[in-house]
Amino acid sequence: MLYYLLTPLRDEFIGFNLFRYISFRAALSGFFAFFICVFIGPYIIRTLKRLQIGEEIRNDGPQTHLSKKGTPSMGGVIIVGGVLISTLLFAQFKEMTIWLVLLVTLFLSAIGFMDDYLKIVKKYSKGLIARYKLIFQILLGIVVGCLVYFFPVVEEARTMSTVPFFKDYEFNFGIFYIPFIAFVITAMSNSSNLTDGLDGLLAGLVAVAAIAFGAICYVSGRVDFTDYLNIIYLPGSGELTIFCAALVGACLGFLWYNAHPAQVFMGDTGSLALGGSIAAVAILVKKEFWLLIICGLFVVESLSVIIQVFWYKRTKKRIFKMAPIHHHFELLGWAEPKVVVRFWIVAILLSLLTFTTFKIR
Repeated sequence: MLYYLLTPLRDEFIGFNLFRYISFRAALSGFFAFFICVFIGPYIIRTLKRLQIGEEIRNDGPQTHLSKKGTPSMGGVIIVGGVLISTLLFAQFKEMTIWLVLLVTLFLSAIGFMDDYLKIVKKYSKGLIARYKLIFQILLGIVVGCLVYFFPVVEEARTMSTVPFFKDYEFNFGIFYIPFIAFVITAMSNSSNLTDGLDGLLAGLVAVAAIAFGAICYVSGRVDFTDYLNIIYLPGSGELTIFCAALVGACLGFLWYNAHPAQVFMGDTGSLALGGSIAAVAILVKKEFWLLIICGLFVVESLSVIIQVFWYKRTKKRIFKMAPIHHHFELLGWAEPKVVVRFWIVAILLSLLTFTTFKIR
């Protein structure tokens, strides 16, 4: 919005010329999202407390978590609000990509909100029935897939996805691209939901992933950088950097209140939206396979649950002390903040590894 309001006035005041630059607007987007979340956080937390929207804690989980019972949940509205306002203020909207990523974020947040509402307010133990949640996620993925397939930014790259470590090679999904996109959005949103189990864990991991994908969005929208790195040039994808920066700022702003000991939890309202938004960005810049590296811990969290359930059904024994795997480390004796910080460190290292793949090809 500010781009359209202030850029035409650059002849009157040269400083407004800065709004032409994605890097400048991305920086402002991140800062603004952070301060929005820090500012509205106390109000949202007080409102959630007044409405008695508090987290229920599993009795079979780590005993240290029992003290968290009643902590305000559904705080994901803080993150989503910060991302939405900041993106609308600083991004250009001539490209479909911004609208698509906002659609994914808001739709998945709405699904998560419904799940949290049924679970916390209506006291339905399972919240939104899993199959209904899955249906909504798949339908969203199909809609996004159809829009990307039938209205591609670059015709030649319609069903392409760049493969890490391979030069001059993009995997062509052909007619399977739409179901693949549905799978990516569904899998990532559910993986982030599973990862959200410790104070500050998911917010920190998403902030790291958003920084990495923000850099990828920026270079993907530059002819000179894409030519040098030999990756697909996607006009307009640089505007997604604004969204990624807003996501970083909003996660850090939420972390201000979610760091151990947490004053608020994001709930499914935030966790589903965060995973889905990262997946949407990866899809729009044709870097879906990069999710396996940048969001490698999300994959590990999901696999730990799948392996645990599969093995227990077959042998009635557990491989991990508890799944998802972050609880396994807690039950090994690691303090919760130690688990969180070490997971952040691994995420940062994975993101750095991702950047090396642009040259190791």
